[in-house]
Amino acid sequence: MATLRPLTVEDVLRVNGSRRFAAALAAASPFDSLADALLAARCIWLNEVDVTGWLEAFAAHPPIGTTSSSVSKWSKEEQSAALSTATDSTAQELSEWNAKYREKFGFVFMICASGRTAPEVLAELKRRYANRPIVELEAAAEEELKISELRLTKLFSAETAAPPTSDRMRIIGAHLGALSQLSANKAPEITGSSNRTRPPITTHVLDTALGSPAAGIEVHLEMWKDASSTPAFDNKEFKGWTTLGTSVTNNDGRSGQLMDIVDNVAPGFYRISFNTSKYAPSGFFPYVSIIFEIKRSQTTEHFHVPLLHSPFSFTTYRGS
Repeated sequence: MATLRPLTVEDVLRVNGSRRFAAALAAASPFDSLADALLAARCIWLNEVDVTGWLEAFAAHPPIGTTSSSVSKWSKEEQSAALSTATDSTAQELSEWNAKYREKFGFVFMICASGRTAPEVLAELKRRYANRPIVELEAAAEEELKISELRLTKLFSAETAAPPTSDRMRIIGAHLGALSQLSANKAPEITGSSNRTRPPITTHVLDTALGSPAAGIEVHLEMWKDASSTPAFDNKEFKGWTTLGTSVTNNDGRSGQLMDIVDNVAPGFYRISFNTSKYAPSGFFPYVSIIFEIKRSQTTEHFHVPLLHSPFSFTTYRGS
């Protein structure tokens, strides 16, 4: 499905407030598929837009919890879960922490809020407030990218005259925002003791060819346990992996719990694998495995490793 016409700068400014980003993405359009549009947006945002452009995009967003009539329709939709779950005290605390955040970093707190409750947003704001400015700038840029992907999906669907499926777009937004895991096809219950509300490693799968969640994909999470070696390009044996958990993606494309909910995840190498052959038998990839490393300095962080899949391509990124 291709866009019906090239995108204008004004079109893209609804997606992302950076004029440099808008000009570059408009110039690259029209696109043959949503996957192509998302890939172009990611490349432009990370490789062509500078810090000034990032700050310009941040400035186009209202603080979380703002109820002003000037807030755009898309911002209201994205913040709807937070607004509907905010008590008077939570709303006041959000306002105070938004002000503290802006005073420290110089820009609005950026978070892809689709589907996130007010307590979840507030907890993330407090956690990220402790970041060094350079670390937080990069975190904010990643959140802006997630929002841009969500809005581009909405814009793309409008351009292709897709049927009015607001629920479907909400679900896609939830995926791109790396949101909470409520799973219909849940793995066997895994317990743990933690202040976290979800496991430190999570995933979801989005079918970029269809523009919808990918349900029914078997997912395995493993950790490298061989202390005598590490997984490497020239180590083809791969005999050191131990399974931590398995699940199947539900109708929202989200995986069930793959590991314990713990405050500190063990540092080391992890592999998350997706049985894509059963989902797309005629596709090019019999399965997809993604190997990543968690450093000792990162054990309190969250690692969301999604798969954006089509029969003949896939991509991933580290979300939050």
